Amino acid sequence: MTSKQAQYHAVDCLIVGAGPVGLTAAIYLARYRRQVLLVDAGQSRAELIPITHNYPGFPQGVSGAELLTRLRKQAERYNVHIRRASVKSLTKRGNDFIANIDDDYVVALTVILATGVVDKHPDIPNLREATIGGYVRWCPICDGYDVIDQDVALLASAKEGFRHALFLRTYTRQLTFFVQPGDTGLDNDERLRIAQAGIRIIEDPIAHIRKIKGHRLSLRLASGGELSFDTLYPMLGCNSRTELAKSLSVNVDSKGELLVDTNQRTSVHGLYAAGDVVNALNQMSVGVAHAATAATAIHNTLKDNYR
Repeated sequence: MTSKQAQYHAVDCLIVGAGPVGLTAAIYLARYRRQVLLVDAGQSRAELIPITHNYPGFPQGVSGAELLTRLRKQAERYNVHIRRASVKSLTKRGNDFIANIDDDYVVALTVILATGVVDKHPDIPNLREATIGGYVRWCPICDGYDVIDQDVALLASAKEGFRHALFLRTYTRQLTFFVQPGDTGLDNDERLRIAQAGIRIIEDPIAHIRKIKGHRLSLRLASGGELSFDTLYPMLGCNSRTELAKSLSVNVDSKGELLVDTNQRTSVHGLYAAGDVVNALNQMSVGVAHAATAATAIHNTLKDNYR
């Protein structure tokens, strides 16, 4: 180690990502009396949720920002240190991990990656405001119930959009499926099922998206037509934030998501992953369960290490 690295003692666990998953893992580990460092770059998708009604324990719903505030306060109660920074690199030396955190170096016995995913965005002006305003939505599992009987637009590839369209049809009869250009397209059976469900298909590319009065969006087509909707779901896929894991040659699936066992352990000893970054249902409640599982497994692994 360099002299600069030697200034930093080892922590029991470094947690990367302070969304609901990372914060929950930190709370569990702190209550297990483990030394934890929680590092966050400030890019939690949860912060953009205007209100969620399917997170347990909040009958009237809770915004993502409020949920994060509550979790941070809970973590602070157990003296969890949240450092606003980026982990530039993560390497393995023997059984330890060496993390370069904005050019400081920290040694960790274990690591939990709660880095999540990044949605692929269409070209929408003021996308953050549109998301917080609720007229651009990203997860029909989370909030499909909230668009019941609304005029909904779905923007997706033919392959992915087919199943998303049928799922959204549970909630509204007014559903338009905009098929992304350059795709293989829908086959005859898929077109028949879409038609039987009463879903309108438009394969004319979208040229421009803008907000209009009344919390609605206008979609202008390449052919010149223009349509307006209450809500747009841009289901264009997402990219897992797995850069740190890949630098350690962690096993991933065909989608690039991290493969873990029932204790959230990756293929690298001491490295755990939880939440949307792993191959599982992308829901906060699922990620929180991952966090509890990973934290408990880490504590049990380190049970003979009394710091």
